[in-house]
Parts: sequence; C-alpha cells; structure tokens
Amino acid sequence: MRDCHDNSHRASGCFPGDCPGTEGRYMPPPFFLCAHSRYLYLFNVPVGDNGTDYYFEYTECDSTGSRWRAAIPHRQGSCTGLPEPVRGTDCTFSCEAGEFLEMSSQQCTSCAAGSYSLGSGVRFDQWDSIPAGFSSLATYMDSGSSMEDSMTCNNSSWIPQGTHLESNRDDCTVSLVYAVHLMKQGSVSFDYQYLDSNIFFEFFIQNDQCQEMDQAGSEKRIKPTTNGEWGTHMVNLNSGTNILYWRTTGMLLGGKPVKPVLLKNIQIEGVAYTSECFPCRPGTYSKSPGSSSCDLCPRNMYSGKGASSCTPCSETQYSRMKKHTYSLVVKHTSISPHVFVQYYISLCVCHVEEGWSECKEKPPCSEKDYFQIHTACDSDGKTQILYRWVEPQVCVENVTGAVTLPPSGEKQDCPPCNPGFYMHNTSTCLPCPQGTYSDGTTDCQRCPGGTEPSLGYEYKWWNILPRNMKTSCFNVGNSKCDEMNGWEVAGDHIRSGVGGSDNDYLILNLRVPGFKLPTSVDDASATEFGRITFIFETICSADCELYFMIDVNRKSTNVVESWVGSKVRQAYTHIMTKNASVSYTWAFQRTNKAMDARQYVNDIAKIYSITVTNAMDGSASGCHACAMMRQQEGSSCVPCPAGHFINKDTNQCQECPSNTFLSGHHIYGREACQPCGPGSKSNKEHSLCFNDCSFSNVVGNRTLTYDLSALSSVGSIMNGPSFTSKGTKYYHEFNISLCGTEGRKVAVCTDNVTDLSNKDLQNESADLNNFVETFVCQSTIIPADGRGFRTALSSQSISLADTFLGASVGDMLDGVYASPELFSQAARKVPYINFFFRSPQPTASCLNGRSTVVTLRCNTEKSDRGELTVPSKCPAGTCNGCEFHFLWESSSACPLCTEADYHSIEGACKGGMQDTHYVWSEPKLCIKGVTLPNKTSNHCDVVSLWVKAGIGGGAFTAVLLVCLTCYFWKKNKRLEYKYSRLVMSANKDCELPAADSCALAEGEGEENEDDVVYSNTPSLLGKLKAIASKQADGDSSESVQLKSSQAERWIWG
Repeated sequence: MRDCHDNSHRASGCFPGDCPGTEGRYMPPPFFLCAHSRYLYLFNVPVGDNGTDYYFEYTECDSTGSRWRAAIPHRQGSCTGLPEPVRGTDCTFSCEAGEFLEMSSQQCTSCAAGSYSLGSGVRFDQWDSIPAGFSSLATYMDSGSSMEDSMTCNNSSWIPQGTHLESNRDDCTVSLVYAVHLMKQGSVSFDYQYLDSNIFFEFFIQNDQCQEMDQAGSEKRIKPTTNGEWGTHMVNLNSGTNILYWRTTGMLLGGKPVKPVLLKNIQIEGVAYTSECFPCRPGTYSKSPGSSSCDLCPRNMYSGKGASSCTPCSETQYSRMKKHTYSLVVKHTSISPHVFVQYYISLCVCHVEEGWSECKEKPPCSEKDYFQIHTACDSDGKTQILYRWVEPQVCVENVTGAVTLPPSGEKQDCPPCNPGFYMHNTSTCLPCPQGTYSDGTTDCQRCPGGTEPSLGYEYKWWNILPRNMKTSCFNVGNSKCDEMNGWEVAGDHIRSGVGGSDNDYLILNLRVPGFKLPTSVDDASATEFGRITFIFETICSADCELYFMIDVNRKSTNVVESWVGSKVRQAYTHIMTKNASVSYTWAFQRTNKAMDARQYVNDIAKIYSITVTNAMDGSASGCHACAMMRQQEGSSCVPCPAGHFINKDTNQCQECPSNTFLSGHHIYGREACQPCGPGSKSNKEHSLCFNDCSFSNVVGNRTLTYDLSALSSVGSIMNGPSFTSKGTKYYHEFNISLCGTEGRKVAVCTDNVTDLSNKDLQNESADLNNFVETFVCQSTIIPADGRGFRTALSSQSISLADTFLGASVGDMLDGVYASPELFSQAARKVPYINFFFRSPQPTASCLNGRSTVVTLRCNTEKSDRGELTVPSKCPAGTCNGCEFHFLWESSSACPLCTEADYHSIEGACKGGMQDTHYVWSEPKLCIKGVTLPNKTSNHCDVVSLWVKAGIGGGAFTAVLLVCLTCYFWKKNKRLEYKYSRLVMSANKDCELPAADSCALAEGEGEENEDDVVYSNTPSLLGKLKAIASKQADGDSSESVQLKSSQAERWIWG
C-alpha cells in the first residue's frame, strides 16, 4: 500500500485502495510515469480547480485506447473528499484551434480574449526565461578533458533573450532538451539563425529508450543563414514519446569566440489536447474569444501579457514594431527600364516581427537621428548635400540638448558619371547603348571594327547608390537601426552609416544576374567567368570587423573573407569560376559586444570603388579585340575555338603553340599564349598547364627520367593532434593532387558541419554542399571520439593551390621558394623534385595569396605511393600561414634505371669458359627502367699469349742475372786473392811498406804468373763501384797503374 504522506501522490495521484478505508475498491490503471516531469506538461497537465483542493489529470492510455480522469490533491496527505475517477475522453480526442479541454466537464471550451490555443499543438514564443518542460544541459564531451574543463562548462547554457534563445559562445556542448508524448503523428518547427561555421548545430530526436529516430537528410541538416535572416526548420514526429534535442558545440580553433545560434518560435503539432490557453505575449493582443493566434500592436501602441487590446502611447512617447526584412523607399522618376533618378526618403518595412510591450519616452534629437544624402544632378549639373530625419521620427527637437537638422550644403558641380555611363542633359547619368562605351566623362562612342564592348560594372563615384545595390541595417537584439541606412554615399566613396548601436550589422549588397564572356572566348574551356575587385579601408578603435560574403544562385550566403581592426587602403579580388547569379554582400560591425551606450560611432568602413567584369547587364567603359570572320570592314565578331588567340595582323583566330596556355580573357596577340612552367605541358584546350606524372633532368652528361604515375591519385596526410585552449582535440587534413588527370583539380575537402551524413552528401546536389576542389586543400577535423559526435566533423576547408606553376629540381620558381631544410636532412645523391603551386586569392593575413611546395625525395625503402610528411618545426604544414611545405618520400621519386646504374664482373676462366655477371651499383638509387642483363659465358685460354711472353721474358732475365752474378763473384774472388797476397808480402819481416809505395819487395811474387795492375781504364764492375762510391761520399779519386818489373824493384831495407 502506498504511503499517502509522501510526495509520490503528486506525480501519480491517490486512488481508491491506496489510503486506509479504501481497500477493495476498483483501481484504474496507473499513470504513465515519465523519466522527466516535462512529459506531464503536455498530456497530464494540471488544471486549476476553481477554489477546490484538487486538480484533474488523465491516466496513461491503455491498450483499448481509453483512459481515466483522476483527481489529485494539492496538499499532501489529503485523500478524502476527492471525486471518484471517471472514464476520460478517447485518447485520440482533440480540440479545434482556439479551444482547450476543460477537465471538469471534459468539453472543449473557447479561449478567452487575450489568449490563444493551437488546438492540438503548442507554441513557445516567449523567452524571458526557459519555459517549464525545457532543460539546458552543458557537457564537455572530449574524452580527454580534465575535471576543470568539465566544471567550466557548468556555466554554459542556452540563454533566454526575451524574444529568442541564444546558444553558448564557448567550446562546450550545450543541449536544449524537451520531451513530448504525441497521441498522433505530428511535427515540430522552429525559427533559427545559424551564422558561424565554427559552431556545430544539430537537431535530432530520440525515443523513450534513448534511441535516435530515423530522419531524412533534409531533416538532419541545419542550413546556415545569412546575417539578419531567420531560417525555419521542420521535422515530422511519430506518435508516442519524442525527446527533442537542439545541440550546439563551439570550435574555438583560432581562439575567436563563435557567433551563437539563435532559436525562437518552437511549435509542436500532434498533441492530443491542451488543457489551457496560452496568453498573448507582450506587444500582441487577441480581441475576440476563440483565437488561434495573437495580433501585433500597431505603431505607437503597446500591450502587456494576455492583452485583449492595445493601449495608445502618449504624445511624448513612441513605440514601433521590430522589423526583420526591409528595403529602401526612394522617390524616383523612371527614365528607362534600367535607370532611375533617385534620392532617399525613408525606409520601408517589408516584414514585421514583434510589437512593443511598453512605450518609450522620445529622446532629444541627436546626430544619429538624421542622415545626409546627395541629391541627383539638376539641370545645371549641380548637386547638393541634404539632411533628412530618419523616418518615423522618434526624437524631440524642441527640448534642451536637442540638435536640429543641419542646413543644406552649397551646390557643387556633379562628379563625372561612372565609366560606362554618359551625362544626359547635364543632370542624369545613363548607361551607354549596346555596342558603345564611355569613360564617364565623354559621350558614348561605338567600338572600332574588330572590337566589342567590355561589359561590367565600375563604380568609383558615389553621388547616388547604383540601381543594383541596396543597403540596410540590422541588429538581432534591438530595433534601433531598423529604419537607418547601413551605408551612405559620400562622393568619392561610400561609407558605413551611423547605425543605432555599436554592434549593428551595416549591410551593403550588390546583385549580379550572371556573367557574359567575350564573344571570342570559349565558354566550355573558361576557368574564369568574371571577377570582382573593390578598394576599401577601415578606421577603427575597437574590434570592428568587415565581412565580404557571396550568395550563389540564392542558395546560401558564405563568408569569403573578413578583416578585423583598422586596415589601410587596399584592394581585394575574388574570381568567379562558374557562371551563376551572385549576390555580393559587405557587412560592417563596429563591435560584437552589445552595449547600451555608443562608444565607437566614429569607427567606419569605406569602399572607394567596386569593379565587376563580364557582368551580364553591365555597361562598357572600353572595348577589347575580338576575332572576325573575315578580314574586312564591318565583319562581325566570332568566337574562337578553345586554345586560340586573335592574330593582330589578320584579326582571326590562331591556335596557341604547344605547351602554352591562354591567360584569362586577354586573347589578343601572340603574347596572350603564356609558356608553361618547367616540367609541365598544356592541355588540348590550352586553358591550363599540368604535369603528366613524368619528369626528366640532366645531371652532367646523364639524363635522369622519372615515372611518377604511382603518385597520380590524391594523397592525404592528417597531422596532429592539436588542442584548443580547453583541450578540444583537432587535426589538420591535407589532400594533394600532384599530377596527371589532364590538369583537373581532384583534391576535395568537404565541410560537413551542416550535414553529418556521408550518404546524404553523395545524394544531394553539389550546390548544397560546402566543399573545395583544387590541387591542394586543407580541412580541420574534429574526431568523433573527441566531442561525442556521431561522426567526425570536417570544417574550415580552404584551397592552398589553385594554379600549378611547374616542377623543377631548383628551390625557387616564380617567386615561390622551397625549403628543404625544414625536413630531416638526407644526402642528395638524387636531386629532389619540387612541385610549385599557388593560390592567388588574397586573404586578410596573406595579401599575396598562398603558395604550396611539394618536395619529392627518392627513398627506395618506401613503396611506390610513399609517405607524406609535414615539417616537424611547423606541424600545421606552414610556419607563417601563407607558405605550405610537404615532403613526399617515395621510391617513385627515384629515376628510372639506365645502363649507367650497373656494372659487370668477370669470373675466372674455368675449363676454357669465363662467366660475366652484372650487378647494380651500390647504393641503388633507381627503379624500373632497364633490367639487369643475364649472365654471359665466353670461351677463354688457360694461359694467354701475354702470360707466356711474360714467363719467357722472366726466365731469360733470371738466367742472365745468374750468369752475371757468377762472373762477378769469380772476378771478385780473384781480386781478393791478389790483394791478400799483396798484404801478406808487405807484412813479411814485420815491416811496413813505405808510405808512398805499395810495390812488392825484390824477388817476391816472381812465382806468380799475374801482376797486380791498376789500370787507368776501369772495368764494368769498377765503373759501377766508382759511381756508387761517388754517390756515397762525394769524394773523387784516380786510379793509378802499378806495374811489376824485374828491372825496377823496391827493396825494403
């Protein structure tokens, strides 16, 4: 038995049998108890009891589709005196719009005046606080986040702003959750603003088992909106429990706060009934009972919550309606279908959003309550500066401190007409007729023969706003600037207006219906259909920002570039690569912080000139040459085939030489055909140059040839991870299309922040997806496991290489430098190949655009595809954000093998045969090409002729040396013998010979047959000894002949 004194009876009620004395009574089925109390808000809604102590609720529907109505006491512990449960209405029962179900009688009753009902639906359009039943849940879903980060996200929430909800601005994940139980199929719709691609915004539905409901791709996708515009998203709901999630996650990759998502007007259809009517929100009213909606209070009237009528403001007060879409109202005189003489009067309200809940005192008039205009030129060719109050005027002039309208300025000479226009009756600028041109200071002239007008817009004088431009002011948080000009013309420039608040968006828009290429340019091969160039300047003391945005074919507006802070006068150019209608928008915001007081009213943006080429409905400021069918006067212009230029001598089409390409639309003269860079060749249409995955280079007297076909498919590298200030993990992914494909840009980076279904991406039209198609592109990837997403997020896709400059072994080409020192050094035994690319589109940080160099390094240990790396010192691929460097190590970067890459080795002669082997020179730094020859065998002699000759010569020399040795040895022995006898005879009787004689004593040696003789003629051995003796001691000596005779003897006495 349930304790009736606890709090459970508040949720589920007390029934017979629950309290003492009620046992044995019939008890209907229990209530459907929801995990979230907000479930009860729609189908178990408490109803006032008209002074009683209880209220009624319905039980959950049973299997037969029936339910019970039960009474619930207001005070705890009181179960006596309650009405008996009765059968309720059928579960499919619902009331009509303008009615509610009165639970006492269980009958539909009309809503009272001042309230409304949707019948089977509910609407939430008041956001002074988060309504009952909604909850805002903040999480930091990075699995690696610290407790400190998780605690920081506790302060993140959807913030009510009166008329709308605003999401968080940080990189926490915040979900707005609402649960509803539908008795029949229904739907949910809501209005939103989604401006920033750096925030991920998704809407999805779960059932009561926390399982995600199937949704079509169009229901999952939340399309971005443009500044000032609200989008509407609707999703069908199934019967039963639906848990609705609006979830946002900021991606603060650059440290800059994201722009929040705004949400309002949530409406849910399919509820079985509503048990109460909703009061009209302040600023609206319903004057009759049974209303299904509330009307807005007119201007200068107000109302409170639940009003049945509006109250007028006093004479010193005012109120006005907040606008959403608006345009200029001008007084104009039609001169032709294309031209108006015009000047500004006021602003027109085209769409009203909300009334006012109170009247405000009219403040004293100030400078921000009026604006200046330049009048159109009068019949005397004069213009004048006039001042007008912003309409409707909500300020008071005749009070202390109020300003009055400045007096009108003196009349001045009108500035000249813009190029392409001529002065008509000294007062009006008209466009030149077709086939003529003017520089704006002269009458229109017809283009000479062989030429045609260069159509476009060239606005450099700003006396009036051109007919295809409009200006507006918008602030999502207030309506102060709704009736002000966003931009003001100022003679030689157009400048941002005053606005109503410092955080207003001051908007300037230029519409181009399409582009028309010159007659002689082939549309099929065109890579540029037109370009816009504007010269601007910003002067700021705070964090002002100027946005340049593009909307192609009225699909969605994307920010192309933005500039923060003061910027010196500079030019920016954007190229259109496809023919489509386009809307160019400039939006200037002084600060993104909401402030009550004006602090930066003097911060301004100036645009000096805007030039658009090839505009379909433009006028001509000059003429350009065109090809003619025949070389004669009056011949009409004809289109040239792709890859042809106009010959200056004949004015006829002539094909460009091989390996040249046509530069832009300037096809007049041979010089229009620009030579391709090194290592590249032109395609058949001569529209671009590309590398066909081959390369050759001369080193010394050798030509190295490379086959890069293995690198033709797109290569990818994902570096990182990197982390934001709160620890969000992200990567940079690069896709590189190096060569081949006839020059087509096949590297694609897709931004899937607004669509997480790859399958849906493939099925949808390409125009609905945000992607970049180029040679080298970069995307920022947030992994699925990093923030709890269902799939990885890819955002901020940019092009790094739109143009291929060439391939070279040098480190510089056309002003782009390779930096091989950024990578790990390796011996350059084979030259590196550098592929040079450029993206000429300037950015706020890269005024000259971006450049990319892909360096190919030979590494035979790698595969054909190899490996891509980025510099270790610059893990993002760039060190300055403008110059990107990649290293692609691959065996394909090695040259093809030739005969110079191997050598032969001859084996020994065995059995009259000799083998010759071929081996690669080490280290082997080549691939493919020629193959090693097979082993060869040749006949050979065991001992060759030369060997025999050598052996014979050696033997003869040896015999000769032996003979000479024996001869000289014998001769030497004889000399030694004679000398020894001489010494012995000299020492006989122990007497020494005289100092000056070496003769023998008388009678001595007679028995010897030979005399010892020293001859003046030396022998061969003596000559050799003499030469050796001279070389040894350097002394000279003479030989003395000593003769032995019987007649002349020395007698030793």
